[in-house]
Amino acid sequence: MNTIVLIVRREFSSYFHTLIGYVVAAAMLSVGGLLFNVYALGGTEKLSEDVLQNFFYFMSGMVMIGSVFLSMRLVAEERQNGTLVVLYTSPVPDWQIVVGKYLSALLFLALIIFLSLYMPLLIFVHGKVSVGHIFAGSLGLLLLGSASVAIGTFASSLTRNQVVAAVISGAILVTALMMWMLAKVADAPLDDIFTAMSLWNKHFQSFQKGVINSRDVIFYLSITFFFLLATTKTLEARRWR
Repeated sequence: MNTIVLIVRREFSSYFHTLIGYVVAAAMLSVGGLLFNVYALGGTEKLSEDVLQNFFYFMSGMVMIGSVFLSMRLVAEERQNGTLVVLYTSPVPDWQIVVGKYLSALLFLALIIFLSLYMPLLIFVHGKVSVGHIFAGSLGLLLLGSASVAIGTFASSLTRNQVVAAVISGAILVTALMMWMLAKVADAPLDDIFTAMSLWNKHFQSFQKGVINSRDVIFYLSITFFFLLATTKTLEARRWR
């Protein structure tokens, strides 16, 4: 456990010592704020609940995009710099390396999500929303980010090039997002399978509406576990080459 904490501290602090952390945070907050101001607050008058749902809608996209760029360096950078060999020769299990790196990116993403909450709080100036709705939507963003970071961590373990890692994780995320479209053209029982595998359309909308469904929580945690396990197995295979 102490090893994981040390890895988390090392990787988390690196986001503040390199440009990537500031760029991703600034892009997510500025673009998310712009979309929120133009499409959620602007235009015709809307109910406060609809404005809040629009905020979580836009931020969910920012979270997935941000996760790609935050996670692309986790393992690929180590291989590119040749420091992954040091980790391989250390008495640290591969799963601890994976979990430590994953948690560092997730914590930084959680910090950005927390900083973005000033936007839904602005609704209280002229309207009223449920604090529970804000909590449920924020939990949904964190779970979606958890799954996205795990996918990005897996992609980062496949290559030493960070750009290629970003492309791979982006491709996996887009495929997972488009599952609901496949469900529309597939026959039973494949339509139900594709619908259940949809990363956003099936499982995030309940959080967006302020509802916490245990089925959706389990789905995102399962995606996280699967890709972290796949990352661990990838590192183990490379260790014994």
